[in-house]
Amino acid sequence: MSTASEIVSTPTDSPVVNIAAYKFVRLEKLEQRRSELRDLVERCDLRGTILLSPEGINLFLAGLREPMDEFLATIRRDPAFADLEVKESLSEYQPFTRMLIKIKSEIIAFGVEGVDPINRSSPKLPALELKKWLDEGRPVHLLDTRNDYEIEVGTFENAIPAGVDNFRDFPDAVARLPERLKDEPVVMFCTGGIRCEKAGPYMEQAGFQKVFQLEGGILKYFEECGGDHYDGDCFVFDQRVAVDPTLQETEHTQCYVCQEVVSPEDQQSERYEAGVSCPRCYREPDEIMADRLKDRNAQLQKIISPLPGSQPYFNKRPLNVPQRFDGYTLLNFVAEWHPQVDRDEWRRKIESSEIVPGERHGRRRRKKSPPPETLPLSPDRVVRGGERFENLLPGTVEPDVSNAIEVVFEDDQFVVINKPAPLPLHASGRFNRNTLHYILDQLYRPEHPLIVHRLDANTSGVLVLCRKRNVAKVVQPQFEKRTVSKTYLARVIGHPTDDAFECDAPISSRPGESGLRLIDEADGLTASTQFEVLHRCDDGSTVLKVTPLTGRTNQIRLHLWHLGYPIMGDPAYLSDGETGRNFTLGTDDPPMCLHAWKIALHDRNGELREFSVPPPAWSNQPERSSE
Repeated sequence: MSTASEIVSTPTDSPVVNIAAYKFVRLEKLEQRRSELRDLVERCDLRGTILLSPEGINLFLAGLREPMDEFLATIRRDPAFADLEVKESLSEYQPFTRMLIKIKSEIIAFGVEGVDPINRSSPKLPALELKKWLDEGRPVHLLDTRNDYEIEVGTFENAIPAGVDNFRDFPDAVARLPERLKDEPVVMFCTGGIRCEKAGPYMEQAGFQKVFQLEGGILKYFEECGGDHYDGDCFVFDQRVAVDPTLQETEHTQCYVCQEVVSPEDQQSERYEAGVSCPRCYREPDEIMADRLKDRNAQLQKIISPLPGSQPYFNKRPLNVPQRFDGYTLLNFVAEWHPQVDRDEWRRKIESSEIVPGERHGRRRRKKSPPPETLPLSPDRVVRGGERFENLLPGTVEPDVSNAIEVVFEDDQFVVINKPAPLPLHASGRFNRNTLHYILDQLYRPEHPLIVHRLDANTSGVLVLCRKRNVAKVVQPQFEKRTVSKTYLARVIGHPTDDAFECDAPISSRPGESGLRLIDEADGLTASTQFEVLHRCDDGSTVLKVTPLTGRTNQIRLHLWHLGYPIMGDPAYLSDGETGRNFTLGTDDPPMCLHAWKIALHDRNGELREFSVPPPAWSNQPERSSE
């Protein structure tokens, strides 16, 4: 069938001559023949395809009359092709976009040993003789050896379809034929006759006693007999797609996507859009999305099984010197900048060359790079603000996180994730590769989807990423201006008295000494959250629908803690007004019961887009699908 690249016609002032021809004959020196034919078709300005093989030649060519006649006269001077028979038709344009001359093992792929049309072929039945048989009503079986997609365009009345998608499958089709046909007349046919040259001898080997092949195929029949006893048109292997019994091009076309033939009737279907789909390959958007997500999540599983940070790897973490540490010794800088690591451990790392100078960044380049420093560095080396060092961490193994990540939606603007917990978004502390950012970079590379809003490591739910910066530039201001609608689910300790309530307590702009943000009535940032009771549970907990009207860090957790209803499983905001540490939970810990359920925002075209993910098991809510 013609390819998608062959959908551009080339109009001409004179009718274009289209020829089809083949001959089974022993050929040698195929490379030399190809070279000679290439020179000839270039001189004659012909396009199409010529197949050469040790068993003969098969060609489909198109060009103007005079050069085509020159080509045929020249090739027939070769004794091997002196009696080459040609089937001819005319078109208003050049149906081929290029000229190909290929050397193949067969001029028509069949793949069955022992079938040699050069030495043996079935009796040929001339077109006029077949018409006579059909006019007389003579008992005969017509067998169409072509592919199913060709037969759909047209075939002889009452013909038996082979039922194949490829001619190599013809032996299987023969095995399915009724046994009684082996003793009854069978006339096989194809487009131009070449397939029957091999199909006939094969059927005779299979025990069929009265096999004939239509000489010259359907095209020769059209030329001599028109459309008598034939229903429809004939598929051809060029841009014309099909010709009618007068050998004129029809209005059939081919689908750009699936390459199936599209009839004039099918072109009127709502499911036909040139270059996009046809009734055979059309799929509903939901079906396309489901297949796309299935493939994407299969790719994802290869990345996260096992988790990329849970296998030992050589890690490098940056140590950038803030200006306030200018003039410090290297040891004093790292020990004060990262006090969670023992000072003696920092000294060991420096003296073991696990702290090394980092690469310089920035647009301004030094005229002359400083010489490389001798390792190991001295713990007493003075550092300067803006300097970069690297902390080398060979054999790094990160803590496990949940790998139940799922891509629930994607298009040219957004990627939407159902984020599990615990799972950090970005590299920090103990986590580098076991982060959603790293995993999605691996999944979508060379793209780098942009995370445009936050979810804590211990919070699960819907997360939206932008695939392009121009989309992010539209979406991020919506979060800043509080025009994004977000809905969460939370399970809290206690039973609130009211079914609906809210909290407007201001939140501190920076973490306190405990590392947590707290309520700051005097200088805090405005914050507002609405709550609705969905279910009061028998264990003394309550499931809430939560709508944050502002987007402060830890806002939902802090407001519920402030109201006396801390979230179950929260490691930082505990019951009875106590606080703990804000750390990433382990995979075996009870979950923090906070889930981002729904989100609504506007895309770059101003269209409102709504996304959701199923509620978690702890919420007792019915599941819903995304968008």
